[in-house]
Amino acid sequence: MMVPDVRWTMGLSLLVLLGVIGSSSGVTIMSIDFGSEWIKVAVVAPGVPMEIVLNKESKRKTPGALSFRNGERTFGEDALTTGIRFPANNYFYLLDLLGKKIDNPIVELYKKRFPYYNIEADPERGTVVFRHNDDTLYTVEELIAQMLAYAKDMAMAHTEQRIKDCVITVPPFFNQVERRAMLTAAELAGLKVLSLMSTNAAVALNYGMFRRKEINATAHNILFYDMGASSTIATIVSYQTVKTKDRGYTETNPQVTVLGLGYDRTLGGMEMQMRLRDYLAKKFNEIKKTPNNVLESPRALAKLMKEAGRLKKVLSANSEHLSQIEGLLDEEDFRLHVNREEFEGLCTELFERVQAPIDAALISAAMDISAIDQFIIVGGATRIPKIQSILQGVWGRELGKNINADEAAAMGAVYRAADLGQGFKVKKFHVKEAVVFPIEVDFERHVENDDGSTSTKVVKRSLFAFGNNYPQKKVMTFNKHTADFSFYVNYGDLSQLSKEELRNANAENISHVLVSGVTSAFQKHQQEGSEPKGIKAHFNMDDSGVLALSMMEAVFEKSVLVEEDKPKEEESTLSKLGSTISKLFAGAEQEREGGEKEESEDAEGKENKTEDNTEKEQDGDNQAKKENKEDKKDDQKTDKKEKEEDEKKSGTDKKKEGEKELKPKQITVKEELNMTITHLDVPDMTEEQMAASKKKLEDINAAERARHEREAARNNLESYILDAQDKLYQDDYEQASTDDQRVAIREMCSTLDEWIYDEGADMEASVYKEKFKELSKLFEPIKQRVYEHLNRPEAVQALTDMMNKSSEFVQRARVAPPELQFFTDVEIDTMDKLIVDTQKWLEDKEEQQQAQALSDDPKLKLNDIGEKLGALDREIKYLVNKAKITKAKKDKEAAEAKAKAKAEKEAKETGKKKNNTDNSKSSKNKSGGETKPDTEQKDTNEKIVTEEEPKVQENADSPYVFEEESEENNSEEDRRKEDIDVENEEDDDKSSHVEL
Repeated sequence: MMVPDVRWTMGLSLLVLLGVIGSSSGVTIMSIDFGSEWIKVAVVAPGVPMEIVLNKESKRKTPGALSFRNGERTFGEDALTTGIRFPANNYFYLLDLLGKKIDNPIVELYKKRFPYYNIEADPERGTVVFRHNDDTLYTVEELIAQMLAYAKDMAMAHTEQRIKDCVITVPPFFNQVERRAMLTAAELAGLKVLSLMSTNAAVALNYGMFRRKEINATAHNILFYDMGASSTIATIVSYQTVKTKDRGYTETNPQVTVLGLGYDRTLGGMEMQMRLRDYLAKKFNEIKKTPNNVLESPRALAKLMKEAGRLKKVLSANSEHLSQIEGLLDEEDFRLHVNREEFEGLCTELFERVQAPIDAALISAAMDISAIDQFIIVGGATRIPKIQSILQGVWGRELGKNINADEAAAMGAVYRAADLGQGFKVKKFHVKEAVVFPIEVDFERHVENDDGSTSTKVVKRSLFAFGNNYPQKKVMTFNKHTADFSFYVNYGDLSQLSKEELRNANAENISHVLVSGVTSAFQKHQQEGSEPKGIKAHFNMDDSGVLALSMMEAVFEKSVLVEEDKPKEEESTLSKLGSTISKLFAGAEQEREGGEKEESEDAEGKENKTEDNTEKEQDGDNQAKKENKEDKKDDQKTDKKEKEEDEKKSGTDKKKEGEKELKPKQITVKEELNMTITHLDVPDMTEEQMAASKKKLEDINAAERARHEREAARNNLESYILDAQDKLYQDDYEQASTDDQRVAIREMCSTLDEWIYDEGADMEASVYKEKFKELSKLFEPIKQRVYEHLNRPEAVQALTDMMNKSSEFVQRARVAPPELQFFTDVEIDTMDKLIVDTQKWLEDKEEQQQAQALSDDPKLKLNDIGEKLGALDREIKYLVNKAKITKAKKDKEAAEAKAKAKAEKEAKETGKKKNNTDNSKSSKNKSGGETKPDTEQKDTNEKIVTEEEPKVQENADSPYVFEEESEENNSEEDRRKEDIDVENEEDDDKSSHVEL
């Protein structure tokens, strides 16, 4: 192979390597808008702005579908195509099943819509499980995890970088178990979730981040109406600027706050599509083209479902359309004209539910629709004309459509991801989401009755009320417990929800918490004389809207002796009184600071108190009053004592500074307690279940990689066979091979061609690679000889040109003037010898090559020519670099000498001008006239002549034909010669002055 090709290949490999290194060091973050029907992915990377990821079909959104068929897994459009023929192998609309038990009404509705699935209950968790075949089961988390991993692969292919961090959108009405299930699916997919984000908050952030300048301290209320595939959400948000402190600096940034929310979990485009599907099925059965019922055929139902989706979109833009399906059932085609009025008639009941989410949002926000500044529609189903007409009637003004209905959530989520992730700095935009399902804490307390008996009372305390914003941390204190106890974390008052939604949401008890170690902690600290101050539970509602109990701790106070400086005795009564008063105010200030700290941890302090602390506060006030009286008495005693000492002593004696005394001080002691949390809604997957699911998914990925490798190896072998068969009939290949070689290759190609379509149709990748190796062993030598013959003339010409230029370089170096002699004789002779040896080698090899047949291995190879080219190139570069360095050194010395000579000349001229001026003045005094000195005129003339003289032209014959920067070198040579000419002219000036 020729050297230029080798160098190009090495350069390409280096670029690829640098790309890999750059990719690994880059920081890329993505967002996944995981909807019921579609998946949208957005990324932000260094040098890449926020943008939507394109899938392999170059589309901006991908169907949320996954299918398995004959060991092959497909996603998106390919999965839907598989689902038409094998509906039970295609899984979609899975978001509605996440975190649901098998008896949930949503699961029953799913089974009714898609009766061809075999759905079972998980024996341990009671959740939905799909039975794919006799040996394979898939949980909803496992199926969604594979879709999330596919979204990650799309983002990595789009950015050519590794990605792990992400933000995933979920419906705002997802409860705790549904959010935990999504996080579990992301963990199975190998993703690090920076945060779950509600779709309505993501849309609101996307709207606001491009309108920062329009947001000010005045609240601006907007209602977003989002009707998607399976649900409808109405959200009221408020935009305004807020001041926050960060690292001691006060910043003013915009904030979007969710004020109200209303939703319908089952109102969406899919329900309308299902009604169209059933309508088309009914019409087909009425025609009676076949005795079979179309509703009993899974494949026919899948075809009707696809056609209903297409028809729904067309009728949004057209008043009527012809629906047609080829081979719907029993090879019978189906055609039917459907108009928009018929479609709207099918969905009359659904259209009546359109306004309900708006009313619920206004009620939860305690607002009237007149307080809304703008009404913006989002979601694909809002494109239906009837939906817009209803919303227009509710709003009374023009609807806002100035936001991308499909991509708003994904773009808002990726902005949030860039803010939360590392490696990016974005302009702050605070987001405050709202709690949809209130959360409370229930615990038991033993109460003493009037008759002396004790009974158990259940106490309920609100933790996060409906509409509370999060993220937020709260602390709840249990004051009456001195032994191990337990409490429940449950959903609070859900009276704002309908009975149907209560069943759908499955708002059961969330968890049971057992607190242990309380008894031993109290015994330990009471023995030390500590006073108990309650047991604190630290709750956290994080950015994902997931509630967590981070810590349980027992708090005690005890008195300890600390060293303090003794007060100086010479202090007057007035100063002591002032000190006492200041200490009282300082104590009050500390109490206020402590209260503020508690409030910062608990922004909803009134909701967090589990016990009535009124008596405790009164005791504290009485104690403070008592201390004040005692302080006054102490002050009176001190005044009396000072008066007596003043009478006894004529002056005041000072005590030595630094004396200490021990004083009691109250300190807080905290001890962390043990806690055991048991989820009561839907148990999380155990470690064993997680490990089993990860192994299952990894086995699927490994099988998929093996399949891709097998297909690539098979395709390579098939292409190589066709290439060899075709090339053997070309003249170049016939000349470079013998008859026996061509016959052997053709026979092997024929054998492999039959084998690959027969018994070798489904072999391991290693088998295809071995067959490829056997064939290439026969064909590659011929292929290489052809390559050598075709490229040899160009390579020989390149080597010849290099030798000619090198010889010219050596010749010019030998005859160069002394000032341009930069090389030693040994260096010139070495270069000359290399040229001669290379010339002789080339002549010998060309003679040997001419004696060879084209079918024989070449004697003059491209690699050998490349080595000779490299040797000449290295030697020439060495000499050129040496010439540059030597010339630069000489130019520097010449410049320094010129500057020195110029300075000496100016000094001499200054002295001569002074003498001439003195002589002129003397002559003027003698003659009495004013004549212009001849020297001044002479100087002027000399200067004019010097400026108008042309530059001396440089010698055009430069000895260094290989200099890479010849123009720069010539310009330096010009300047050097100009300097010599100027020096000669200056010498002439000196001689003229001497004559004068």
